[in-house]
Amino acid sequence: MTECLATPGHPPTRVLDFVHDTTFDDLPADVVDFARRCLLDLLGVAAAGRTTRLADVIIGHALDHFAVGKRVAGAPILFDGRHVAPAGAALANGMMIDSIDAHDGHKITKGHTGCHQLPALLAFHAAEGGLDDAEFLTSLVVGYEFATRAGVALHQTAPDYHTSGAWGAVGCAALGARVMGLDHQATFHAMGIAEYHGPRSQMMRVIDHPTMLKDGSGWGAMAGVSAAYLARDGFTGAPAITVNDPAVDDVWSDLGERWVIFDQYFKPYPVCRWAQPAVEAARALAMEHQLETAKIADVRVATFHEAARLATAQPSTTEEAQYSLPFPVAAVLARGRLGAAEVGTDGLADDEIRSLSQRVTIVEDAAHNAAFPANRWARVSIVLDDGTTLTSADTEPRGDPENHFTDDEMRRKFHDFADPILGTDRARRIESLVDGLLVDATIDDLVQSITSPIVDDGCAVDESAVAGPTE
Repeated sequence: MTECLATPGHPPTRVLDFVHDTTFDDLPADVVDFARRCLLDLLGVAAAGRTTRLADVIIGHALDHFAVGKRVAGAPILFDGRHVAPAGAALANGMMIDSIDAHDGHKITKGHTGCHQLPALLAFHAAEGGLDDAEFLTSLVVGYEFATRAGVALHQTAPDYHTSGAWGAVGCAALGARVMGLDHQATFHAMGIAEYHGPRSQMMRVIDHPTMLKDGSGWGAMAGVSAAYLARDGFTGAPAITVNDPAVDDVWSDLGERWVIFDQYFKPYPVCRWAQPAVEAARALAMEHQLETAKIADVRVATFHEAARLATAQPSTTEEAQYSLPFPVAAVLARGRLGAAEVGTDGLADDEIRSLSQRVTIVEDAAHNAAFPANRWARVSIVLDDGTTLTSADTEPRGDPENHFTDDEMRRKFHDFADPILGTDRARRIESLVDGLLVDATIDDLVQSITSPIVDDGCAVDESAVAGPTE
């Protein structure tokens, strides 16, 4: 090891050992089951994400600018079938998942883990080959454990609120080091390269100005995959603060003992998590009182500061709809559901949703501000045209780690997102293959099923065809 590598017993050495030495037998059975849950959820979201304009643009970019090289095999684009360089596949697949904004997340990192770790792992599996079912699932768990902790560490040491790609890149580099069997020194450098080149993008900029930039996850996956290959070729990097700084020793102290994969939440709706408490509260009031939108005069939302920044009432793009609070609240009141169709071309053109969205006002609540980010609260008051005011309780979003979805709810969500795009038979086949890993299916069977194109020419299905989750 070089001088900058830690001495035995220091967290970096323990982290490096965890990255390389963790085996399937080290994983508790419930951790493996939860990894399957995360995998199925990400694939359902990716299927819906393949329909977005963002996915079309980024796939075209990957095909034009990330050609397969001579030394490394290509990797497939999800639900498309075409192959590009591993870094390009990680970029395209990460942004595809992120584009629909319904993937798993983590409260303390204020971000998302799976949408960069799975694309990186799929890219390394395709390019380097040889991962069996047990190793694929083990590596996926290692990615979740490592990247989530890197995110917590980065939030402890950086003054700004950065996108998930910033810390996801470090996790993707660690995954690459594991798959390629890099030694500890090269792994150390891969982490350092990834952290240095990872997208330290300011999340609140895209909250205030929603665009296709999203959460930086695809860019982080690309940076992390590139970092692993650079380190393999001898490129050096500075120590990764997220791993090496003694100030974050506590983050890594229980690695391999406490499984933070269980701390992931799951999103029922394809919009920013910060908007979802208000969506839940509005939906509950509408169901309880059988509300007709024509009778709603005003909707008032009390919530935390970050959610109040989701102020776009009249979005013109999917991204603006996803980073809005008034629009998804209006959509769930108008339609009784909030799926991909509601944030796609169909919902964006709905006059009823757009009219109601203009009647939603947002105010900050001091108690909700104090509870963030460990808790994300909202309270909704609906004023009817006869003056009646209906007020919800303080509400948190569904799917949090304290109240995870049941298996049936997770499978229902998967089919709500996947079936309209892939067809019921193909979606059920993917579900069966995820269930069958380690039993009667192989990871190669699954990869084949999730990478073949949706239609013969690989073009996306129009967003308006996506029904989305019904409640």
